Amino acid sequence: MSVIEVDAAAGRLRFGDIDIPCAIGKGGSCPASAKQEGDGCTPLGVWPVRGVLLRPGRVSLDRFPSAPWRWTREGDGWSDDAADPSYNRPVQLPRGFSTETLQRDDQAYDVIVVLGHNDSPPQPGAGSAIFFHIWVEGRPTEGCVAIAREEMLRIAPMLKGDTAMRIF
Repeated sequence: MSVIEVDAAAGRLRFGDIDIPCAIGKGGSCPASAKQEGDGCTPLGVWPVRGVLLRPGRVSLDRFPSAPWRWTREGDGWSDDAADPSYNRPVQLPRGFSTETLQRDDQAYDVIVVLGHNDSPPQPGAGSAIFFHIWVEGRPTEGCVAIAREEMLRIAPMLKGDTAMRIF
């Protein structure tokens, strides 16, 4: 198993010989058992990489990840509404519940690494859409882990089906 290490207190991400700054949630980090929807907190723990979503026309890789991956499509979303039966799952937009739009105007979701937090099965309100994505400089995330675009484009091809992220 390959493990991406995130030192939340130091704001550092390590993967193999890569050691770079990263952003976490605006609410800091918290034990996964205390994570709540909308708290801006990045959950501590080990989260398997479930898959990689790439934005066509905005991402070019020489090699694709061996972890499951696909291109995002217009209308792709992710439910973050605890009342939605599809909470913390991919959904199609428009939808009558609160969602994250996966094709955003900024670059944050040009590469999305879906982490296996609160997904087996999802517990409504315990946190959704905990992604590893591109950092929009100067901004903390809403609970995700983010890194610079050029670093994400370097790391994404190295992701395998058994890669996990350990946030401590």
